[in-house]
Amino acid sequence: MDIHEYQAKEILAGFGVDVPAGALAYSPEQATYRARELGGDLWVVKAQVHAGGRGKAGGVKVCTTEAEIQNGCEEMFGRKLVTHQTGPEGKGIYRVYVEAGVPIEREIYLGFVLDRSSQRVMIVASAEGGMEIEEISAEKPESIVRATVEPAVGLQDFQCRQIAFKLGIEPAMTQQMVRTLQGCYRAFREHDATMVEINPLVVTGDSRIVALDAKMTFDDNALFRHPQIAELRDKSQEDPRESRAADRGLSYVGLEGNIGCIVNGAGLAMATMDTIKMAGGEPANFLDIGGGATPERVAKAFRLVMSDSNVQAVLVNIFAGINRCDWVAKGVVQALEEVQVDVPVIVRLAGTNVEEGQKILAQSGLPIIRASTLMEAAERAVGAWQNDLSHETNVRVVK
Repeated sequence: MDIHEYQAKEILAGFGVDVPAGALAYSPEQATYRARELGGDLWVVKAQVHAGGRGKAGGVKVCTTEAEIQNGCEEMFGRKLVTHQTGPEGKGIYRVYVEAGVPIEREIYLGFVLDRSSQRVMIVASAEGGMEIEEISAEKPESIVRATVEPAVGLQDFQCRQIAFKLGIEPAMTQQMVRTLQGCYRAFREHDATMVEINPLVVTGDSRIVALDAKMTFDDNALFRHPQIAELRDKSQEDPRESRAADRGLSYVGLEGNIGCIVNGAGLAMATMDTIKMAGGEPANFLDIGGGATPERVAKAFRLVMSDSNVQAVLVNIFAGINRCDWVAKGVVQALEEVQVDVPVIVRLAGTNVEEGQKILAQSGLPIIRASTLMEAAERAVGAWQNDLSHETNVRVVK
């Protein structure tokens, strides 16, 4: 789960990370009022969206007067901010963060990520702040500093000092850098985060180390331990299909194809999508119903898949171990009786109670296309989709 910049800064500030003074605004008028509260003669207005690259897309405005704040906010509010991370659909701007200007001397990139290969928290830093880490890696790989945190002892002060020295932090400011690194690590660890990124972390003219931007991402599976973090979720920044699925305990990722996939298990989902592509089709989604595939859960999955207007065929591929094929079959029948499904449905079942499941499908009297192997199921799904598409084309031509 992602959160907004102002939320991440509030969390980091609680762990001793220095952040600029700022306030949230939900309208241009409120933004100018916030600037007056902050005082000074330089403010930065930032669109609060779950995406990087805001500055290049016009989502960050540096203002010196209240009129500039008003005009800048009027350009932002209600529009879609399109960056290289949002895709062409963009993210809606419904709130902005007004921040006091900071005298910047130099910029640093700082990130804490979960490195799955080493199963450790990895610190990634570079003296080339202000750039995306991908650009830094490509253009100046020698500037990147890495350090791994041993979970048995946590981040040590000597590691923080080594990072500070490699980044060229002045000796008099080393302790500030140690405090910043330790604060980020504690926020990461204590909230079950998967990423903390500060870009840029700046050295100011008055010798402070300040987090000018901040991003945090959290492990969805650990949110039950952190209700205060779960409350920070902003559904307006999420794919509505994925949001609806999460609310129903399903794992869903929307794609750009035409064949909906209902499967159990992430590995089987990946195999199903690959096989669909091998058969000449394009998957419309990744939907994992998990281990408890009750009839009600399968019916919910069908409703979710059919809410995508791009879906022109549905492939159900279940390998039942913990699940039971008869449960899944009942769910498919229930869904087709309750939900208006006007596209071909292909079902492949294997594993526990497969004979009972096949019998339920056969006796339902519904137009369900059955398959015994994954490849057969994918080929039938692609064939059904292509036939359906051809039929629609012919109808349009006749009209």
